[in-house]
Amino acid sequence: MDELKELAARIRELREVCGYTQEELAREIYVDPETYKKYEECAEDVPISVIYSIAKKFGVDFSEIMTGTGAKLRTYQVVRAGQGQPADRYPGYRFQNLAFHFTNKIMQPFLVTLDPSDKPAALVQHGGEEFNLVIKGSIVVVFDDQEIVLHEGDSIYFNPTHPHGQKCYGNEPGTFLTMIAE
Repeated sequence: MDELKELAARIRELREVCGYTQEELAREIYVDPETYKKYEECAEDVPISVIYSIAKKFGVDFSEIMTGTGAKLRTYQVVRAGQGQPADRYPGYRFQNLAFHFTNKIMQPFLVTLDPSDKPAALVQHGGEEFNLVIKGSIVVVFDDQEIVLHEGDSIYFNPTHPHGQKCYGNEPGTFLTMIAE
């Protein structure tokens, strides 16, 4: 029974981290919303096909959800202001869900302001996970040759073991909050 409650908690946490309500996710995976709510209370009656649909929707390995071996999304995730759901994904990156790290890890917050005249930051890499939220203006997060433009209210969560850096985008300074879990 404890294992089923843990499975239900993993499903609920994944849904919340990806910015979906129970009703929104139920609709997208073609499950009655009242039935879906029961799945998140205890996964006793949840069909394998529903768990598979959730895994596929959020890009999570099915076996990791089932076994609880740190179900990790295999991509970085960008959430656009006001949308509350993934907007961009890039195969190959992995990150554990944000709720887990807020409740179980020490997140180190920094407020960073980048000026348009600043040179692009050198690419760095470090352990843990990183979360950036743009407070003012726009910034670019760089992964090698990949550049992701973030505007006010946009956020990105990613695995920073891959070389990355941030730079200003446009003619106005850009300010962002970055939180790093080592």
